[in-house]
Amino acid sequence: MQFLLKFSRAIDALNAFVGKYVIWLILASTVISAVNAIVRKIFNVSSNAYLEVQWYLFAAAFLLASAYTLLHGEHVRIDVLSHRLSKRGQIWIDVIGFTLFLTPVCVAMLWFGTPFFLQGLRSGEMSNNAGGLIRWPVYMMIPIGFSLLLLQGWSELIKRIAFLKGLIDDPTAKKAGRTAEEELADEIARLAEAKTKA
Repeated sequence: MQFLLKFSRAIDALNAFVGKYVIWLILASTVISAVNAIVRKIFNVSSNAYLEVQWYLFAAAFLLASAYTLLHGEHVRIDVLSHRLSKRGQIWIDVIGFTLFLTPVCVAMLWFGTPFFLQGLRSGEMSNNAGGLIRWPVYMMIPIGFSLLLLQGWSELIKRIAFLKGLIDDPTAKKAGRTAEEELADEIARLAEAKTKA
């Protein structure tokens, strides 16, 4: 079990790393959207490429951050029944959910999504819109995102089983800490301060 817990910690570290940087894709999408709107209003010039790159960045952020969201227990949950159960009962619901629902869905998405991405890569498929972008980069987010989510689901499953065996503390307990938004705000402030000193 100790090997599996090390594997779980490695997955957690990977998805924490990915999640830390994926948030910048939302900022990039917002900036591109604002610049596109300003240029369109002032110069009456626009391109579908700007609209599509926003879609690509949002899709990448959504798919790549899903594992990070699961790591921090922030996925939407329906607690109509589970909040009435004991902690062990809640953990068993998670074990069943990760085993019977999350894993098969991720495997199915990888089974169908990977050939879809490879076909787009081989064909060089382009958007049908005038000035549109090549499609395979956004298709690539499907296998990457669902691979990360599958790994994180397995990490959470390992932690739940270890808890049931009494090997670790409750993995669902919220740890007091800073949110990703607070960390991003601090990083922006730090970069701005470094620029003013330079």
